[in-house]
Amino acid sequence: MAEPIRELFTVPDLIGLPFHVGRDLAEDHGVTLANPDPDGPPVGALAWPGLFFIESQGPPDGARVPRWSSVAVEIVAHGDDAQPAERSDPPSPRPPLRAEAEPPSDRD
Repeated sequence: MAEPIRELFTVPDLIGLPFHVGRDLAEDHGVTLANPDPDGPPVGALAWPGLFFIESQGPPDGARVPRWSSVAVEIVAHGDDAQPAERSDPPSPRPPLRAEAEPPSDRD
């Protein structure tokens, strides 16, 4: 029995794109994004909330892979200097603001 012919898809260049744009482009090209750490959380969970950019990918752009193959991406938060994204606790809320002005006085 002959093996079925598998349709191959070309991996797009994702490096430098915002994560949400790269995710959509990958889907349009028949591949999906993944965390390079198979024991880690889904890459979508690392890239939310906030603005994250894709700084590396594997397999590289131009590779031919079967439909819905995973493309492992390293992401970095906007404004960070090449620090891979990690989940952190949200910052503590700011203390409530106080009014500094004095209430109006009754002048007659």
